[in-house]
Amino acid sequence: MIQTVVSTELPANEQFLIRKNILTGGSGKKRLCIVTGTHGDELEGQMVCYEVSRKIQENPQYLDGTVEIYPALNPLGIDTIQRGIPNFDLDMNRIFPGDPDGTMAEQAAYTIIEDLKGADMVLDIHSSNLYLRETPQVRINVLNEDSLVPAAKQLGIEFIWIHDAATVLEATLAHSLNSTGTPCLVVELGVGQRINHGMCRELVAGIFNLMREMGVWHGPATKQSFPEPKVCKGDVVSFLNADTSGVFLTELRTGVNVKKGDILGTIVDPLAGKVLSEVRTPTDGFLFTIRAYPIVYEGSLMARIFNKQ
Repeated sequence: MIQTVVSTELPANEQFLIRKNILTGGSGKKRLCIVTGTHGDELEGQMVCYEVSRKIQENPQYLDGTVEIYPALNPLGIDTIQRGIPNFDLDMNRIFPGDPDGTMAEQAAYTIIEDLKGADMVLDIHSSNLYLRETPQVRINVLNEDSLVPAAKQLGIEFIWIHDAATVLEATLAHSLNSTGTPCLVVELGVGQRINHGMCRELVAGIFNLMREMGVWHGPATKQSFPEPKVCKGDVVSFLNADTSGVFLTELRTGVNVKKGDILGTIVDPLAGKVLSEVRTPTDGFLFTIRAYPIVYEGSLMARIFNKQ
């Protein structure tokens, strides 16, 4: 059942609409919500929503509970391929929990939070931005570690990053929901403005595994086993920044182990035909972020490495 969550008049006889698809079956009371599209340039969640909805509707007899799918929290951003809300110069994931008496965007954020409250689990799916490629990962506030890490492991994602409380912005959807007692996991994967089909299918398999653990889904497992995830916590992440400006060339992808001194790529000068800098790993570890957009400036983030030692 398609239901409108937010409906607001726009100036030129148009409407700002946020909608969800409610899929209900059996007598189960558990409720899982899948939200995405908070940033208009993050598109992997669109395929994930499609695949989850399609699989449930093909086998409705296995559903025992409610799955609510919100594919576009920022529909204007998706329509215009803009990260924030067009014309408001706002990052939607920086205005939660919103304000019922505020601007249009703040009212929408408030309504979204109120609509999601009380769910047994919320999955907040993001892609990276245009500049960085991320290996699939779950990000968790250290304050919610005990309650959320077990659920995160059910998603079958190989990397879990537990952030210090000081690094988590309070105005995000996930923080606002977790603060009210509604558990919310943040999933990040891929790169902005693109859809990695393989990553999306792996996440869909993990979502159905989580649904089985919750008792919401009683169909056969879509994947028989998942790897034990790498759990990153504390000051064990190395950030690599460019020491010069230029064009970054690399053939590496994320999700690989690297050794100290390995060359991740080179920064080159196309005019002079020279290598300006080699980007080398400072430590042994797991490469979970790498630069995707090749134009770099001095100080640009090039990679993140989980130092497993």
